[in-house]
Amino acid sequence: MRNLEKYRGVIPAFYACYEDDGSISPERTQAFTEYLIGKGVKGLYVCGSSGECIYQSKEERKLLLENVMKAAKGKITIIAHVACNNTADSQELAAHAESLGVGAIAAIPPIYFHLPDHAIAQYWNDISSAAPNTDFIIYNIPQLAGVALSLPLYKEMLKNPNVIGVKNSSMPVQDIQMFKDVKGDDSIIFNGPDEQFISGRLIGADGGIGGTYAVMPELFLAADQALKAGNIQRAKEIQYKIDRIIYAMCSCHGNLYAVMKEILKMNGINVGGVRKPLASIIPEDMPQIEKCREMIQTAIAEL
Repeated sequence: MRNLEKYRGVIPAFYACYEDDGSISPERTQAFTEYLIGKGVKGLYVCGSSGECIYQSKEERKLLLENVMKAAKGKITIIAHVACNNTADSQELAAHAESLGVGAIAAIPPIYFHLPDHAIAQYWNDISSAAPNTDFIIYNIPQLAGVALSLPLYKEMLKNPNVIGVKNSSMPVQDIQMFKDVKGDDSIIFNGPDEQFISGRLIGADGGIGGTYAVMPELFLAADQALKAGNIQRAKEIQYKIDRIIYAMCSCHGNLYAVMKEILKMNGINVGGVRKPLASIIPEDMPQIEKCREMIQTAIAEL
C-alpha cells in the first residue's frame, strides 16, 4: 500500500485571493496560506470550486498556486485542482502543478456536454499523463458538473496507478461507503459536503475537503478530533453548530464565498471579494454577516 497519511484530515478548499481591482493577489494568497497553516490544517485544496477556478484564466490559476506553494514550503499537503473544460489546458495546469511539487492533482469531469464514461476516463487519464509522478484524485460533484461518478467508471480509473481516490461532493453519504469499498485503506475518499462532515467520516471518509472550512477551521478540526477520540456526541454537537452557521451564511444576497470573505476581512484576513458573475455582498447583508461572525466566534469559544 502507498503511504496516504498526508491526505487524512481536514483540508480547507482555498479561496481565490484578489486585489481590490479584482486581479490575483500574490501577497494575499501567501498571507491566507500562512494563516491556515497556523490553524493546524492537514492541507489545502487549491483552485477548485471554492477557488472560483471556472472564472479564471490558466495564467491566473498558475499564479495563485505558485504563491500557495511559496508560502506552504512543504509544511502541509497541497492538492491542486487542474481541470479546465478542454484537455490541453488541463494538461498544462497538471504539468505546472507537478513542477511545483504538489502532493496531488484533482479534476472534475468535463462540463456542459454530457460525455460517455469512456470519454471522461480518457480525459482524466490524459490529464494524469501530463503529471506522471503525481497522485490523481477524481472530483465527484454531480450537482454542479452535471455528471456523476459511477462505480464502473471509478473502477476503470483505478487501472491508472496514479489514481488514489475520490473527493466526493455528492449529497448521498452512502456514495462514500460505495467508493471506499472498492479499495479500502489503499485509497483516500474525502467527504465533500460540509454539512455532513461527521456523517461522511463515520461511514468511511478518510478526511474532508470543504468550502466553509477556511472561515471556521477551528470547528472542523475540533469535530474531527472528537470523532477520532470516539466522542461521537461532541462531534455531533459541533456539526450541528457548523450547519447552523452555514445555513445562516447562505441567507444573504451575496454569494456564500463573498460572505465568508467578508467575515475573514472582519477578522483581519483580507482576501478580496468574489469575481463576477458571483454576487457580491450588499449593505443590507452586513447585519446578517455580523451575526454569522458572532456565531462562529461563540462556537469556537465553547470548544
